[in-house]
Amino acid sequence: MTPTTPEPSLGEHNLGWSLAVLLRRWHEHVEAALADLPHGSRGYHVLAAASRGDAPTQAALAERLLIDRSVMTYLIDDLEAADLVRRRADPADRRVRRVCPTDHGSEVLASANELVEHVEERLLGALDADTRALFRAAAAHAATAVQEASPDTDPCAAVLQVTQDEAGPTG
Repeated sequence: MTPTTPEPSLGEHNLGWSLAVLLRRWHEHVEAALADLPHGSRGYHVLAAASRGDAPTQAALAERLLIDRSVMTYLIDDLEAADLVRRRADPADRRVRRVCPTDHGSEVLASANELVEHVEERLLGALDADTRALFRAAAAHAATAVQEASPDTDPCAAVLQVTQDEAGPTG
């Protein structure tokens, strides 16, 4: 490079670094914004998934969000204790419990969606509105393709790995 050519930033050609920086900052700010929601961003994702379409079963939620079934039980217990979701028997099979948002849960989710959107707008603030929309769509498309190609990939474990202390690897 010549002295007048600026050196590219670390993230310019390094997708992993770029995504890790964005995810770490997203996680930090979303956890702070959702501090009053049981289990923070994880509780948010469960509440959001339970609010889409027909009420899913606990097992379906665990599978969709790639959360261990026993952990999902505790998450739903805590969301239920906060009057955000309720379990109801499936009319076709009384052994199956469906998870649906309460009215209060729907109100909390609407507020949480606004908080998360605000965090994301700030996080992506260096991009113009069209580029932010394109980035979100491209990221969703890529994530869906990866998930469909490798359904056992645990996004929660990936988040934990990226958001660990910068002190370096442990073990």
